[in-house]
Amino acid sequence: MLRMLLVEDNLRLQGALKTGLVATGAVEVAATLTTGEEALEYCLSNGAIAVILMDVALAGQLNGIEAAVAIRREFPRLPVVFYSIQDDDAYYRSFRQSGILSHYAYVRKSNYLLPEMILPLLRDAVAGLGFVDPDIEARVQEVRHRDENDPMSLLEPNEQRVAQLLAQGMTNEQIAARLGFRDKRTISRTNGQIYAAWGLVDDATDEKVARTRAVIIAHTGRLLQWDENGAPWVIDERGELAEWQL
Repeated sequence: MLRMLLVEDNLRLQGALKTGLVATGAVEVAATLTTGEEALEYCLSNGAIAVILMDVALAGQLNGIEAAVAIRREFPRLPVVFYSIQDDDAYYRSFRQSGILSHYAYVRKSNYLLPEMILPLLRDAVAGLGFVDPDIEARVQEVRHRDENDPMSLLEPNEQRVAQLLAQGMTNEQIAARLGFRDKRTISRTNGQIYAAWGLVDDATDEKVARTRAVIIAHTGRLLQWDENGAPWVIDERGELAEWQL
């Protein structure tokens, strides 16, 4: 019998899922929770569960995918089955960037709502398999392709303007004056958001290096990645990493 955690913020659906899954005779629902934060705390406090069934859109600060990443830091490869009715680029982006490669499934709620359809997904995740609903996979690749060909699409309008002025070589003080900010620290905070959106925070803790790489991305219009040796890479037409050259 699978001892599982159910994370769903719609209480009516949460109750229906629990009842249906328990009725299969193959599942024990250890707890029902409504946020990713609660799921992380439960795992830290209670441990022994075999798999998590989790909605992607949750009531807390973390979405389901972000919660799974946080949980897997503490419990590597703990199986998770994600489901969602939401069609939001941000969720597909979170999933693509999560690096989850095994012990998971990600499906549309409308395609896999019945307990007898969810149970095989739970078992496969526990067995170490990975599965993405074809509808989800198509949207993940659509978002990936758009992001890689337009890094600016990852930024909010104000962040886009700041990135453009960074690429012109302006200082934070000059950008603040151009955009009418009274507090120049606003630009530093905005720069941090740009670096995070473009994946430059982990690659370069030195702000000067991150700033330089952000300028290169803004000029090239490609979402470049840098390896530990400082070499730039880009996703090619086949969806594979290739070393980038001018």
